[in-house]
Amino acid sequence: MEPATPDLERLLQPSPLEPLGHTDAGLEAVVDEDAEGVRDEDVPGNQTMIENNFWLKKIEISVSEAEKRTGRNAMNMQETYTAYLIETRSVEHIDGPSVLTDSLWRRYSEFELLRNYLLVYYPHVVVPPLPEKRAEFVWHKLSADNMDPDFVERRRIGLENFLLRIASHPILCRDKIFYLFLTQEGNWKETVYETGFQLKADSRLKALNATFRVKNPDKRFTELKHYSDELQSVISHLLRVRARVADRLYGVYKVHGNYGRVFSEWSAIEKEMGDGLQSAGHHMDVYASSIDDILEDEEHYADQLKEYLFYAEALRAVCRKHELMQYDLEMAAQDLASKKQQCEELATGTVRTFSLKGMTTKLFGQETPEQREARIKVLEEQISEGEQQLKSKNLEGREFVKNAWADIERFKEQKNRDLKEALISYAVMQISMCKKGIQVWTNAKECFSKM
Repeated sequence: MEPATPDLERLLQPSPLEPLGHTDAGLEAVVDEDAEGVRDEDVPGNQTMIENNFWLKKIEISVSEAEKRTGRNAMNMQETYTAYLIETRSVEHIDGPSVLTDSLWRRYSEFELLRNYLLVYYPHVVVPPLPEKRAEFVWHKLSADNMDPDFVERRRIGLENFLLRIASHPILCRDKIFYLFLTQEGNWKETVYETGFQLKADSRLKALNATFRVKNPDKRFTELKHYSDELQSVISHLLRVRARVADRLYGVYKVHGNYGRVFSEWSAIEKEMGDGLQSAGHHMDVYASSIDDILEDEEHYADQLKEYLFYAEALRAVCRKHELMQYDLEMAAQDLASKKQQCEELATGTVRTFSLKGMTTKLFGQETPEQREARIKVLEEQISEGEQQLKSKNLEGREFVKNAWADIERFKEQKNRDLKEALISYAVMQISMCKKGIQVWTNAKECFSKM
């Protein structure tokens, strides 16, 4: 039996999470900026913003072509890869020399590098995912080879969608590295590495440690993580079911091809019924051959579902970053409390908890008043620094939550709109397919009735 499928409609309309204030101070404030652009300091934590990036509203971005190439990799070994042609074209005529390169080629690995950079520098943003590197959830007649022309074409469309998602994002579209990705073919990688984003990336071990050791996780982000897991589970189930249905549908259509061949061969030995049988066979052959185009169109809708399958991981990335910040905050608070206790014990001469220092005192005698005063002074300085650090982390955490929540709300609106449109279009396509099947059998019936 099939496993129970969670309610899709409920997932498309997830439980609302409590807002953290008006979005006027978040993303919508960025959207409403005038054409003068923004400065680097207007967006906290970003050092690579460029001014006046509203040029994105005046250009068209497309990944127009894919080309198979052979070259040398970092190990100096020969490899075959696919390069994609990115074209940018002005929608309006702009006086003066153009700052845009007409076209340039990028590898899939360069798209990956761009996204990894964005994940590090914009941890509060639900960064758009890349299309799959290798085909998943395919029905058995579809090639899973990442060099297959049909798969490369679908990935080309997915990469174009990835760039358009970034270009339409109110924050990501302003990034200088993204601008150079579209306009600078040579030395772009070096420019990315010079930002030092790899040093800013959190390690997997640190993220795992934060996940299990945070004492007071934010309930809203915990619910968001559970939602992303459920969204991924439901879409995976839909894609698996769709692949099985595609296999069965393919078999049904090819059976009509057998009918067509039987009718055609039968018509050759029949004199009176020959024409009717031949016409009926022709209708069956046309119907059988149409399945390839139908399933190719279905792959387009499957890719739209896959995008949100991968978006689930982008949501979890935001949750992990919040856990890391909460973990650092709790560690800072714990360290500050420990230092305050040490200072109090030194000032009063009492030891509340077992410590190595207490054992040393018992073994070798008390410290001199001068030594104790010096230690108290050092601790007071550390406490002052710790309080400032804790205050800074608190402010940083609140700013992160506010900005992250604004982007999550934006993402939810986009998701509901996109999935609703994709599923409605898929249903309309299925209805059209069924109508064509009915028409084929109606035509065949007319052929039989004329015999």
